[in-house]
Amino acid sequence: MKLRQKVGYVGLTLAAVGLSLNTLAADPVTPKLTDRLSQLLQQEMRSIQSAMASIHVSMVTGEHERVETKAQQIHDSFIMKQALTEQDKKDLMSAVPEGFVKLDKDFHRLAAGLAEAAKDRDTQKQYELYNEMTASCIACHSRYVSDRFDGLAEQ
Repeated sequence: MKLRQKVGYVGLTLAAVGLSLNTLAADPVTPKLTDRLSQLLQQEMRSIQSAMASIHVSMVTGEHERVETKAQQIHDSFIMKQALTEQDKKDLMSAVPEGFVKLDKDFHRLAAGLAEAAKDRDTQKQYELYNEMTASCIACHSRYVSDRFDGLAEQ
Protein backbone atom coordinates (compact mmCIF):
# COMPACT_ATOMS: atom_id res chain seq x y z
CA MET A 1 0.00 0.00 0.00
CA LYS A 2 2.84 2.39 0.78
CA LEU A 3 4.22 2.00 -2.73
CA ARG A 4 0.80 2.80 -4.19
CA GLN A 5 0.60 5.89 -1.99
CA LYS A 6 4.03 6.98 -3.20
CA VAL A 7 3.17 6.42 -6.84
CA GLY A 8 -0.13 8.23 -6.36
CA TYR A 9 1.57 11.17 -4.64
CA VAL A 10 4.16 11.47 -7.41
CA GLY A 11 1.40 11.28 -10.01
CA LEU A 12 -0.60 14.04 -8.32
CA THR A 13 2.50 16.20 -7.97
CA LEU A 14 3.41 15.76 -11.62
CA ALA A 15 -0.17 16.44 -12.69
CA ALA A 16 -0.22 19.64 -10.63
CA VAL A 17 3.09 20.70 -12.14
CA GLY A 18 1.77 19.92 -15.61
CA LEU A 19 -1.30 22.07 -15.05
CA SER A 20 0.73 24.92 -13.63
CA LEU A 21 3.21 24.76 -16.51
CA ASN A 22 0.47 25.10 -19.09
CA THR A 23 -1.26 27.98 -17.37
CA LEU A 24 1.73 29.91 -16.09
CA ALA A 25 3.93 30.43 -19.14
CA ALA A 26 5.87 33.69 -18.83
CA ASP A 27 8.62 35.54 -20.60
CA PRO A 28 12.09 34.28 -19.69
CA VAL A 29 13.90 36.37 -17.07
CA THR A 30 17.43 35.56 -18.26
CA PRO A 31 17.63 38.42 -20.80
CA LYS A 32 16.50 40.88 -18.12
CA LEU A 33 19.29 40.04 -15.66
CA THR A 34 22.52 41.97 -15.36
CA ASP A 35 25.65 39.96 -16.13
CA ARG A 36 26.51 39.92 -12.42
CA LEU A 37 23.07 38.62 -11.40
CA SER A 38 23.10 36.04 -14.17
CA GLN A 39 26.46 34.74 -12.95
CA LEU A 40 25.30 34.64 -9.32
CA LEU A 41 22.12 32.77 -10.19
CA GLN A 42 23.98 30.30 -12.39
CA GLN A 43 26.48 29.71 -9.58
CA GLU A 44 23.63 29.10 -7.15
CA MET A 45 21.88 26.75 -9.59
CA ARG A 46 25.04 24.67 -10.08
CA SER A 47 25.39 24.41 -6.31
CA ILE A 48 21.74 23.36 -5.96
CA GLN A 49 22.08 20.83 -8.79
CA SER A 50 25.06 19.22 -7.09
CA ALA A 51 23.32 19.18 -3.70
CA MET A 52 20.12 17.70 -5.15
CA ALA A 53 22.10 14.86 -6.76
CA SER A 54 23.91 14.20 -3.49
CA ILE A 55 20.63 14.28 -1.56
CA HIS A 56 19.09 11.72 -3.89
CA VAL A 57 21.93 9.25 -3.38
CA SER A 58 22.03 9.92 0.35
CA MET A 59 18.28 9.57 0.71
CA VAL A 60 18.14 6.17 -0.97
CA THR A 61 21.10 4.92 1.08
CA GLY A 62 19.74 6.17 4.41
CA GLU A 63 22.47 8.74 5.02
CA HIS A 64 20.20 11.11 6.93
CA GLU A 65 23.00 13.35 8.19
CA ARG A 66 24.23 14.02 4.64
CA VAL A 67 20.67 14.75 3.47
CA GLU A 68 20.30 17.20 6.33
CA THR A 69 23.60 18.94 5.55
CA LYS A 70 22.95 19.26 1.82
CA ALA A 71 19.33 20.36 2.27
CA GLN A 72 20.44 23.01 4.76
CA GLN A 73 23.07 24.19 2.27
CA ILE A 74 20.35 24.62 -0.34
CA HIS A 75 18.22 26.56 2.11
CA ASP A 76 21.13 28.82 3.01
CA SER A 77 22.01 29.54 -0.63
CA PHE A 78 18.85 31.65 -1.04
CA ILE A 79 19.87 34.35 -3.56
CA MET A 80 18.18 37.14 -1.61
CA LYS A 81 20.31 36.33 1.44
CA GLN A 82 23.59 36.50 -0.45
CA ALA A 83 25.84 39.52 -0.20
CA LEU A 84 24.12 41.49 -2.93
CA THR A 85 24.68 45.19 -3.22
CA GLU A 86 21.68 47.47 -2.95
CA GLN A 87 21.92 48.01 -6.70
CA ASP A 88 21.98 44.24 -7.29
CA LYS A 89 18.81 43.89 -5.22
CA LYS A 90 17.09 46.65 -7.20
CA ASP A 91 18.23 45.09 -10.48
CA LEU A 92 17.00 41.67 -9.40
CA MET A 93 13.61 42.89 -8.27
CA SER A 94 13.10 44.81 -11.52
CA ALA A 95 14.16 41.80 -13.63
CA VAL A 96 12.09 39.05 -12.07
CA PRO A 97 8.33 38.91 -11.51
CA GLU A 98 6.80 38.32 -8.10
CA GLY A 99 6.00 34.73 -9.07
CA PHE A 100 9.70 33.99 -9.54
CA VAL A 101 10.51 35.29 -6.08
CA LYS A 102 7.64 33.27 -4.60
CA LEU A 103 8.80 30.05 -6.28
CA ASP A 104 12.34 30.68 -5.06
CA LYS A 105 11.21 31.32 -1.48
CA ASP A 106 8.97 28.23 -1.55
CA PHE A 107 11.84 26.11 -2.89
CA HIS A 108 14.15 27.19 -0.08
CA ARG A 109 11.36 26.65 2.47
CA LEU A 110 11.00 23.09 1.15
CA ALA A 111 14.77 22.62 1.54
CA ALA A 112 14.53 23.64 5.19
CA GLY A 113 11.71 21.12 5.64
CA LEU A 114 13.83 18.45 3.99
CA ALA A 115 16.69 19.20 6.38
CA GLU A 116 14.26 18.84 9.29
CA ALA A 117 12.86 15.56 7.95
CA ALA A 118 16.40 14.23 7.60
CA LYS A 119 17.19 15.31 11.15
CA ASP A 120 14.10 13.36 12.24
CA ARG A 121 15.28 10.41 10.12
CA ASP A 122 11.89 10.43 8.36
CA THR A 123 12.68 8.89 4.98
CA GLN A 124 9.08 9.10 3.74
CA LYS A 125 8.88 12.83 4.44
CA GLN A 126 12.30 13.33 2.80
CA TYR A 127 11.01 11.57 -0.30
CA GLU A 128 7.88 13.73 -0.43
CA LEU A 129 9.77 17.00 0.04
CA TYR A 130 12.46 16.04 -2.47
CA ASN A 131 9.74 15.38 -5.05
CA GLU A 132 8.12 18.73 -4.27
CA MET A 133 11.50 20.44 -4.69
CA THR A 134 11.99 18.73 -8.05
CA ALA A 135 8.53 19.80 -9.18
CA SER A 136 9.36 23.34 -8.11
CA CYS A 137 12.55 23.30 -10.20
CA ILE A 138 10.62 22.14 -13.26
CA ALA A 139 7.91 24.75 -12.74
CA CYS A 140 10.41 27.59 -12.38
CA HIS A 141 12.62 26.52 -15.27
CA SER A 142 9.70 26.00 -17.64
CA ARG A 143 8.09 29.28 -16.70
CA TYR A 144 11.03 31.63 -16.26
CA VAL A 145 14.05 30.05 -17.96
CA SER A 146 12.58 28.26 -20.96
CA ASP A 147 15.10 30.09 -23.14
CA ARG A 148 17.86 28.06 -21.46
CA PHE A 149 15.92 24.79 -21.15
CA ASP A 150 14.20 24.37 -24.49
CA GLY A 151 13.09 20.86 -23.56
CA LEU A 152 10.84 22.43 -20.92
CA ALA A 153 9.44 25.12 -23.22
CA GLU A 154 7.00 22.52 -24.59
CA GLN A 155 5.51 21.81 -21.16
